[in-house]
Amino acid sequence: MRLGFATMPVHPVARDWRHTLREDQEAVILADKLGYFDAFVGEHIADRAETITNSFIFLASLIPLTHNIKLATGTSNLSHTHPVLVAAHAAMFDHLANGRFIFGISPGALAADAEALGMLGEDRTKIFEEAIDVILEIWSREPPYDIDLPNNRFKVSTARTTVPELGVGYLSKPLQRPRPEIVGTVVAPFSKGVVAMGRRDFHPLSAHFLLARWLKSHWENYAQGKREAGQVPLPSEWRVARTIFVADDDRVAERYGCTDEASPYRFFYKQLAAKLTRSGRQGVFKTHREQPDSEITTDYIVDNLVIRGSVSKVVDQLLALRNETGDFGELVYASVDWTDPVLARRSMELMATEVMPRVNAAIGRQAVSEKASAAD
Repeated sequence: MRLGFATMPVHPVARDWRHTLREDQEAVILADKLGYFDAFVGEHIADRAETITNSFIFLASLIPLTHNIKLATGTSNLSHTHPVLVAAHAAMFDHLANGRFIFGISPGALAADAEALGMLGEDRTKIFEEAIDVILEIWSREPPYDIDLPNNRFKVSTARTTVPELGVGYLSKPLQRPRPEIVGTVVAPFSKGVVAMGRRDFHPLSAHFLLARWLKSHWENYAQGKREAGQVPLPSEWRVARTIFVADDDRVAERYGCTDEASPYRFFYKQLAAKLTRSGRQGVFKTHREQPDSEITTDYIVDNLVIRGSVSKVVDQLLALRNETGDFGELVYASVDWTDPVLARRSMELMATEVMPRVNAAIGRQAVSEKASAAD
């Protein structure tokens, strides 16, 4: 199983923007040094707590500062920008990063972003679907393009201005052919959108703020979509994000990761719960549809969603998670504010050097045992 990294960069609003941006850079640089496979970085334009406004710009600053880690928009909010611009920026980024690029996409969920852009009443999911169709057409065609897809608002052509011998009218293609890996974050239990992802060979990343009991529904729907497309669903294509804190001592882990009122994990989930409740999406925290909202407290959320403890304790929790969900290809470590930078860095280090080797060794032993049992 691979180890990935992700950040919804939620920071206390009183912090200096320069400091939080540098902290988020340092987290990705550390992930690269520790051998994390990829780094997904979110973006919002109208949220003072989430301080990365454009994931392409932020990730571009990390290209010369990292060496192996794949840099992933997590996500590029496609309803916010014309698909010609997104296609061109993503293609250039792929070349700048020498192919170390994963194209994470979503409609853009924050209502404040939509209002600021004058599109609060628009169907952002529909715009997203139309935009990704056009982006893929741009990357697969040559000038003059003449893209005019049914029921799609975006019409793209350079027929009137193309000058082939000068290169005019050409829209750039990514370095990775036919395209970079495309990843979509999945939040809702039993999401039908992940069925469509399977049909199109887009890969799912299950959000870290969804209860573990619902994760398996993402795989089942993705596998359905793959089979409908005549393809075999591979667990290696599924990423599962979790909020994790590893410490050298269980008491420190419980305090910093859960009980202390100054815990960055409590801060993160207070912020997120308030935002999701305002948009009517607090169901991601519920064990059943009829569960009263009054039960969805910060204590309840943190206790259910933050995997925390010493190395052995976290290993046990992750193996239990995998037994519950089934096999998946990548565990994505979801980062929070570095309230205590020493503890934050140590958690990432322990995750890479101690936890994942033990988890993978246990998975390997289980596979050998199952193979032996099948042969008997």
